[in-house]
Amino acid sequence: MSLLPAEIKVNVEGDVPGALSALGSSRGALTSRRIWFAEDRQGAAEGRVPLLDNGVIVRFRLGGASEDLTVKLRPCDQEQLVGRFSDAFEAGPFTYRIEEDWLRNGRVLAASLVRDCPPGSLGDAVEQGTDAAAAMDAVQDQFLHACAPSVRLDGLVALGPVLSTKIEDVPLDDLKADLEVWSVAGLEFLEVSIRVKPKDDDDRETFTARAERKQRKLQEAVRERGVPLSEHPENKTRRVLTALVAAAAGRLA
Repeated sequence: MSLLPAEIKVNVEGDVPGALSALGSSRGALTSRRIWFAEDRQGAAEGRVPLLDNGVIVRFRLGGASEDLTVKLRPCDQEQLVGRFSDAFEAGPFTYRIEEDWLRNGRVLAASLVRDCPPGSLGDAVEQGTDAAAAMDAVQDQFLHACAPSVRLDGLVALGPVLSTKIEDVPLDDLKADLEVWSVAGLEFLEVSIRVKPKDDDDRETFTARAERKQRKLQEAVRERGVPLSEHPENKTRRVLTALVAAAAGRLA
């Protein structure tokens, strides 16, 4: 496998509107969406997140000019990614990405298969009483069976919505960052992220050094604008899904 892009992220919580203003959110292109995550129905009824604990994320994004259904493995190992899923590809309506997620407390490998869908086509999949797994395409089923064969997908429930506001390509010094706010169940997070792609002449050492420099620049750019970084050890997906399961457990039992 060749060198992989790195998505570098920092999280902010507290005064999210103030942080958005300080980071210059008015200078980017804004998209609002609603997000649902699917979990094992029985596990969620018991207050657990078995899919997430096994490194599987199933996400529905509705709203905007298009909708999409994403199946993601995070964290995963390169050895898991077999056959056609050992390398990234685009074959409409699918986009398959393999990249490194760089967080303040570590780095993990992530592989995601995104299927673009026409507006309005995923609404039924997130309705109460629906098995959310039924919306998955055969290629997404193949991805999970090949790369996470021990994970069962019988009887999924969609949990949400999470309100998402994303502002793209916001200039932070010499960086271009994406700002995304998630709001749900009394929680509100702001994620600031950049993507670093390998150059043709990069080796592992050169690319890692360049990405680490950009990671430091991102953190410094956020702090210099008076915005404190979150010290919470868990990523926002786990925090949000845990809150959604806690809110839904009584209804699902």
